[in-house]
Amino acid sequence: MSRDAADIDLPAYIDHALLDPMATEQQVIQACGEAERYRFAAVCVYPVHVRQAADLLHGKQPKVATVIGFPTGATTAATKLYEAQEAVEHGAEELDVVINLGWLKLGESEQIHREIAQICELCDRPVKAILEMARLTPDEKSLAVDVCLDAGVSFLKTSTGWFGGATVEDVRYLHERTRGNIGIKASGGIRTAEQALDLVLAGATRIGTSRGPQLIQQFNEKQS
Repeated sequence: MSRDAADIDLPAYIDHALLDPMATEQQVIQACGEAERYRFAAVCVYPVHVRQAADLLHGKQPKVATVIGFPTGATTAATKLYEAQEAVEHGAEELDVVINLGWLKLGESEQIHREIAQICELCDRPVKAILEMARLTPDEKSLAVDVCLDAGVSFLKTSTGWFGGATVEDVRYLHERTRGNIGIKASGGIRTAEQALDLVLAGATRIGTSRGPQLIQQFNEKQS
């Protein structure tokens, strides 16, 4: 492990994800307990579990994040807004929103902007725009970044994890394009501490993974 990597406070980067559609209340309890124990940045759950997670983590360090329009982004703008507003009412502190990828493919930048800007403005919570980088052309990546930045997002997120994962190249691209002015969340296929550290060194400010405890255990073993 390099000196730079050894100095990283890895738990502070992790969004501990529980995004199995069959997740149970007991699994939410476990995920929230792990997030608190390891002092992760957040726990990310489906909207149906937000109220429970918010109750479990009330007054504690990890934030409660949820996903909106997940995993396709292909619901209507009105549906996404309602889903986001309801999640905030239930205690969500951060919103991971999948942009409309069909609109992006058509170059419909105004519709994407309107949808995301409305959620940012009316929900008053940090929004992580999920771009699904593995499915985009270079021109589409550039358009997505420009539109989401102008719409007021707090983070750009590489992927849902359903259609490809985070790469160092994509994280570095997002970091350079945004000049470090907003957060970059790397998500999808992150299975080792080494992967996570490489992504942080490339510019990621959050790491989305369902393997948070395992990553921290690996990290600690490498340091010992």
